[in-house]
Amino acid sequence: MKLYKIKKSKIDKNGLYANSNIKKGTKIIEYKGKIITVKCSETNLKFDNEKAIYLFNINKNYDLDGDFKFNTARLINHSCDPNCEVFGTGMKIWIYAMKNIKKGEELSYDYGFSFDEDFKKYPCRCGSKKCVGYIVREGSRWRIKKKIKR
Repeated sequence: MKLYKIKKSKIDKNGLYANSNIKKGTKIIEYKGKIITVKCSETNLKFDNEKAIYLFNINKNYDLDGDFKFNTARLINHSCDPNCEVFGTGMKIWIYAMKNIKKGEELSYDYGFSFDEDFKKYPCRCGSKKCVGYIVREGSRWRIKKKIKR
């Protein structure tokens, strides 16, 4: 039995939801796709940030393009208070539970977007108490809070 199912999400169109209780540390799903060079991801217009991008950095030479229907993990949405985390093993990317997840809970992880001049182009709809309104990695969110308080 799969640990997840696809359902309509409050965060975005669809999301992955726990099909049963999932214990912290459980390997949930592989983030699948095509291995491409970093040079390709930096020059190909497919990755121009004007549309959804399903791209993971594997190492200094390779990225993983997950923009394929067979990559069910692409449906996991961003949250500022995630219950999953991402780890790479060799040329593979895996999604793990970073805390206990209850049946019916939406799976989420921190997309890790950097804080730059374009951060306002990526609003966050996670609805968590920790949400700063934009998809920005946890270590940079303090900059947004500071900016919003002004």
